[in-house]
Formats: sequence, structure tokens, C-alpha cells
Amino acid sequence: MVEELAGRGPLRRLVALRHAKSDWPEGVPDHDRPLGPRGLRDAPAAGRRLVEADCLPDLVLCSTARRTRQTWELAAAELGSTPIARYDPRIYGADDQDLLDVVREVPTDIETLLLIGHNPGLQDLILMLVGQSFGDTLQRAQAKFPTSAVAVLIWRGAWSDLAPGSATLTDLAVPRGQR
Repeated sequence: MVEELAGRGPLRRLVALRHAKSDWPEGVPDHDRPLGPRGLRDAPAAGRRLVEADCLPDLVLCSTARRTRQTWELAAAELGSTPIARYDPRIYGADDQDLLDVVREVPTDIETLLLIGHNPGLQDLILMLVGQSFGDTLQRAQAKFPTSAVAVLIWRGAWSDLAPGSATLTDLAVPRGQR
């Protein structure tokens, strides 16, 4: 399937990471909820997964919510180098179309983008973009996109041209940390 992508512009890779498991402290607004104990273990595992899958981003777009920022900080500590991270308030609470609009604004020099956000928007974005998939990745993405899940989509062309059904879902993992 990757061969079918040949000759249609530069290869792009969108890596979607759902924030790690959050806590629900009483009286704390949703935007300010921190990671819970499991999330504090799983976020570094997500960073290790990015390294193992050779998915080091050129740019990170992250929701402004506390739990997404903490997920990125813990994952980034595992990377060895820290790419540029931008915290975009549009990602918090965004639906699939809103997220697609954000992604389409990515500069042309970026090859790999890491998008850190929330469900249901992230899962819906992945499902909207997939035209092809490897193995059972699509079925698993349709069934569930749990906290700390990492999905990798590839396609050829400009970020601004990314369209529904134009990407291939190559990987879906749910990294978990040690207890």
C-alpha cells in the first residue's frame, strides 16, 4: 500500500495521541483536570512508543488542557530531543472537522506532526481520514481509541490538501506504563 503513495508529493505523517488517563478531582473544571496515577505511568510509555515506531515529530500541536500538556511533557522526556510544541486552544473540545482545519494549517516544511488531543474528536478525525489501513488497525480504531492511544496516518501531498479518505492508517498502539 505504501508503494501506491509514490509520486504524489512529499510523504506526510500525522501521529495522533490521545492524552493519558486523567484524574477527576472534585471542583476542578474539565480543562484543568490533571493526569491520574495511571496517566502518569502511561504518558512516558507513549513517548517511548514514538521512539520505537520512529515517529519523532517535527512539530507538536497540543490542546491547552492540563492533562494534554502533562501528557506531552512526560512523553517528550522520553524522546531524546524536544521538537517545537504549540499549545492551541482550538484543539480542546474540537470535533473532527475543527481538528482537520488545524492540521491543514501546518507549514509545508513539517513532515511529521504529533497532534495531542481528546476524544471523540481525535478518533473521529482518524476515522474520517482513513482510506486504507494496515492489518486490523482500522477495526481497532473504530472499536476504541483509549487514553494514551497512538495512531499513525500517512499520505502524500501538502497538509492543506489532507482530505477525508486520503490517508493510510499504518499503526495503532495503546502504550501502557509499568505499575
